[in-house]
Amino acid sequence: MTKRQITLGILLIAVIPVLSSCKKYLNVEHYFADRQSEERIFKNRDYTEQWLASCYSKLLNYNLEIGHRNYNLTNYSDDMFFNESSGNNGLQYRQFKFGEYDYTWLRQSWGQSYDGIRQASVMLHSMVEAGTFTAAEVADYKAQARFIRAYLYWLLLRKYGPVPIMPDKGVNYDAPYEQLSTPRSSYDEVVNFISEEMAVAAKDLPLKRDNRNIARPTRGAALATRAKALIYAASPLANGNTEMADFKDDAGRILISQQYSEEKWAKAAAAAKDVIDLNHYRLYIAAPKFKGTTDYPPTIFPPHHPEYSDKNYPEGWANIDPFESYRALFNGDLYAGENPEMIFTRGENQTAEDFGIIALARHQMPQTGGGYNCHGITLKQCDAYAMNDGTPFNRQAILQKYGTNMFVQASEVNNFKPLMANVWKEYANREPRFYASVAYSGTLWTMSSAVNNTADVTNKQIFYYRGENEGMINGDRWLPTGIGMMKYINPKDNATSNGGKIFPKVEITIRYADILLMYAEALNELDGNYNIPAWNGSGSHAISRNISEMKKTISQVRIRAGIPDHDMSVYGSKEELRKKIKRERQIELLGENQRYYDLRRWKDAPVDEAEQIYGYNVLMTKDRAADFYTPIRVPQLQTTFSKKMYFWPIDWDELQKNNRMTQAPGWPSFD
Repeated sequence: MTKRQITLGILLIAVIPVLSSCKKYLNVEHYFADRQSEERIFKNRDYTEQWLASCYSKLLNYNLEIGHRNYNLTNYSDDMFFNESSGNNGLQYRQFKFGEYDYTWLRQSWGQSYDGIRQASVMLHSMVEAGTFTAAEVADYKAQARFIRAYLYWLLLRKYGPVPIMPDKGVNYDAPYEQLSTPRSSYDEVVNFISEEMAVAAKDLPLKRDNRNIARPTRGAALATRAKALIYAASPLANGNTEMADFKDDAGRILISQQYSEEKWAKAAAAAKDVIDLNHYRLYIAAPKFKGTTDYPPTIFPPHHPEYSDKNYPEGWANIDPFESYRALFNGDLYAGENPEMIFTRGENQTAEDFGIIALARHQMPQTGGGYNCHGITLKQCDAYAMNDGTPFNRQAILQKYGTNMFVQASEVNNFKPLMANVWKEYANREPRFYASVAYSGTLWTMSSAVNNTADVTNKQIFYYRGENEGMINGDRWLPTGIGMMKYINPKDNATSNGGKIFPKVEITIRYADILLMYAEALNELDGNYNIPAWNGSGSHAISRNISEMKKTISQVRIRAGIPDHDMSVYGSKEELRKKIKRERQIELLGENQRYYDLRRWKDAPVDEAEQIYGYNVLMTKDRAADFYTPIRVPQLQTTFSKKMYFWPIDWDELQKNNRMTQAPGWPSFD
């Protein structure tokens, strides 16, 4: 198959040559310096595309869902860390985790979003049917602009909580934002606005885009974003949270709901069901490989299970490769147009250093392969992955099982695949997503795209002992936990000057696995029965804590991952299933900018984000390898959590511009 190259989302939707620059983001004034009338702009196809492209550009940079820490700090919670910070060994990470936010992050994300909201609103109110466009084209353009506007509000809501909803009519959108002094709307008002706008947009958005327009939103993207906003409104942070009674607007109105409503969970479940009922999405599965290569090894089937081993997916895993089914989603092997699980994307991120997934991948890669070796995961995240039979990881049980024979011997390799010789047996017999996500000490990094002096830079078993090339050093290029991250790494990725390259990777902004887990989570919180209208009014959903529905959705995710579904005893307990769903999201959605926000909406952050961060003892050299695997507290990566860290603060400049704006609780108001 010929690969349809997709660059940045902004480039994908552009249609004129001037948009080919990856570095120069569109600015409306750049193209309309002559102050053309809006009527003229929206009667010209090129100008209309330029304007829309400018709206799309506001989804990049500080609004990327997945990318390097310079633009996407919320991708780092209790699961991932970064160590680079100008030779200060994780200083910026510690500052972020202690609430010492760099106001560049705050200012850029806020201003960029409201710029996009303004530009999308201009398009919605100014574009009319003319000789240039058909009625269907006008409807699609306006639906895209409506989606972008609502999506930017969604991004603002997650970071800042209740934010101002700019009046839809009667505002001079040509005026700068500082002249539009507007108070915060309540959390529920923002969610309802997103929900209603996405439902309107969905009516005119197509179910599918062709490859050339793959980064434009579809009906599913609008409905999925609607579902995500509604589940946030239903979650403990925004649903009857009396601890946020001091979050008020300038008139003293409380902005976070003080009364719990179970119906919010029912609405969130119905919204997720709207996406499922499109019957357009499914989890991606890869076929098994019985003869593999170093880059793409033969399928390692899970241990035999009487219920799953002899059945095809989704009832079992007999016809799939669980490892490759998960790995290929993120590493660039699966093109956007081939991914049935992808609901929304901004396209491929091909910039090597600036912000996207390629930058993220390079910071995860070892220096041997031209990487920076400074992004990894915590021991907590490493231990969260189950064994290959679905049972929880138990360090003490493994130590007792293998005793003094904790390292894989050369003669044992065939019994411990995919581990190689000299690897610690804690990493043996783990679920497939572990091997697709975790770069444990002793992992084989193939990095096979290099063509020159390949013996020096390909097929390297990387250890993190002190004194090794990727072990502890005096600078930033080492992993304080002794655990790296493999997710987003292609087996061919090589950033050395030996002729290799880092392969383009699609940013999967929203995917179907997330929707399935959200649906089960919302159903699990219900005690009553509800009848919720479908998104388009065509019918309604009967919503209740339906065990068969929850099992149907969760099992798809787990069986695709090669692990058994939960016992019925788990499904019978709301509390137990809640714990399991949270763990499933922690594993399945690692590195997808979900965990940071999940912990906050669940109000779990005061515990999970304030815990001591543990890793391995990276002070140990190879001759004391067994001592390396002693869990210890990592001083470089300590963290805390306070109430103010639920939401980002408003920048001082913004408070001065908008005299009706109030500060989030706990942050200085500069009065």
